[in-house]
Amino acid sequence: MEDFVQDYETFDLGDVALQGGAKLSDAKLAYKTFGELNADKSNAIVCPTWYSGFHWDNEWLIGEGMALDPAKYFIIVPNMLGNGLSTSPSNAPPPHDRANFPNVTFYDQVETQHKLVTEKFGIETLALVTGWSMGAGQTYQWAVSYPDMVQRACPFCGSSKTSEHNFVFLEGVKAALTAPEAFKGGWYDAKPVECLRAAGRVYAGWGFSQAFFWDRVYTKMGYSRRLGVELAFPSLEDFLVEYWEGHFLDRRDVNDLLAMLWTWQYGDVGATPGFEGDHVKALQSIKARLIALPGEKDLYFPPEDEQYASQYIPNGEVRVIPGVWGHFAGSGDSPVDLEYIDGVLNELLAS
Repeated sequence: MEDFVQDYETFDLGDVALQGGAKLSDAKLAYKTFGELNADKSNAIVCPTWYSGFHWDNEWLIGEGMALDPAKYFIIVPNMLGNGLSTSPSNAPPPHDRANFPNVTFYDQVETQHKLVTEKFGIETLALVTGWSMGAGQTYQWAVSYPDMVQRACPFCGSSKTSEHNFVFLEGVKAALTAPEAFKGGWYDAKPVECLRAAGRVYAGWGFSQAFFWDRVYTKMGYSRRLGVELAFPSLEDFLVEYWEGHFLDRRDVNDLLAMLWTWQYGDVGATPGFEGDHVKALQSIKARLIALPGEKDLYFPPEDEQYASQYIPNGEVRVIPGVWGHFAGSGDSPVDLEYIDGVLNELLAS
């Protein structure tokens, strides 16, 4: 595993009993905070990470003058189990190292985060939970697992239950990660570069919409607040190599990606204890004011899925992020979409 800059803190979870029956021994949750917790501990926000993302990939949503302003709010960004910073295949000791890492559900993710929020900080209410993609899945799970705690929720470009089409898309990513010989059944010693490059190529056809490519937006993407650079690629091949292959090659581990992929594929708030697999019943239990923000042309989290789910959420609403960026409307790389998301968060927090 590659070294990471230690710009985060680690919370000792102890032994974690997972929903599937396995136990993670001496587990750790990596997190970063912004701002200060107020006296009555009412200004806390949780912003979970996304597939292959680390806490710094969420920092584009946080800043002075933005909805998530550290001068007003105490913002916690927990890294998912499996992402390479929290306990993951790439850093877990035997017997749960590498290919032996157990399956972790969204419910498990939120249970560990709840432990951090309540035991470390003594927080009993959350002003907001929000996140992109798998961060949206965790946002829904927070709202179902702790309905009296979560006051507001804003999942963007994600869902409360992974659709079959989404599941199939991820089968393609999984095949790209595991098919090359370098994968060695998950027991590689050298970084399997071929696997990561292949995953980037598969993902490239899904992250952005057809219209994004038709308009060749990759040649003039604009300033990415997430990456801190102006994004512009002179050719399609440059875009595939630098943006997509480069993303997966940068600090990502194949077994970590596979662990997070499983969490995503089996995402379903209906699997929360007490709901017996009833997705609709779980949605009906949400008390938070929830505004879902799907991307207009998202190829694997389409607006229709969120509109279906929203009808069962008592205080649910759907706003569609307009434009051609598809799923990556929620990435922090599009200046226009960032402004739209921040505007909705401002409105939600003011309500």
